[in-house]
Amino acid sequence: MTPSGKALPPGAALAGIPSAIRATGPWAGRRQLFVKFAGIAETATMFTADALRSELTRLTQRSVYHSIAICGGDPLGEAEFIAAALAGGAPLGVMLDHDGQRPEALDRVIGSLALVQVTMTGTEDDAAVARAMATVRRAAEKRVTHAIALLPEANPSDGRLLRIVEQAQAASAETSVVVHPTTESMSSDRSWLAWLERAAGVHGDVRLLARLPAPTGMR
Repeated sequence: MTPSGKALPPGAALAGIPSAIRATGPWAGRRQLFVKFAGIAETATMFTADALRSELTRLTQRSVYHSIAICGGDPLGEAEFIAAALAGGAPLGVMLDHDGQRPEALDRVIGSLALVQVTMTGTEDDAAVARAMATVRRAAEKRVTHAIALLPEANPSDGRLLRIVEQAQAASAETSVVVHPTTESMSSDRSWLAWLERAAGVHGDVRLLARLPAPTGMR
């Protein structure tokens, strides 16, 4: 509390605000500012919401970016902080890149977002997939652009990935599904061509893109 009795602006631990190229999802290849929440064992700096808002404004005035990405750690665990930092609008369009496991927290921030991206690996259990699809449905209900970025393992289950695409279609026909196989599997395994044909038969917006590796690419 401040001496006047007012609550202090919420604060959060960030692993930084780097600039890089978006590696995944429908905005892949775009230059972004990444607001990265710190994960376990990451070096972090505490930011207040006001400090983050000011820093984003300063950075976007110094260089040209397509958008701002909120990512890393568990961003919707800090929904109050994000809402406070984006209150009054952001200098650029904002995307949220997360695992979709907190659909109930999405309403707190969704009014400030241009894109809700749920990133999955294809190894999630049924309960985790259900929560991710609930997040997609909520974004669709609020008419916010929404996407699923699938980052499968080197040898994913074709059927498992296809079921996720089917569930995405059921959650919202407007979902953009972008699958990022490893570079090795794309160059050596033509089964991705057959898989994409099957996936396109159940959902109208599915595409394959190679991953842009770090440090140039970031998610």
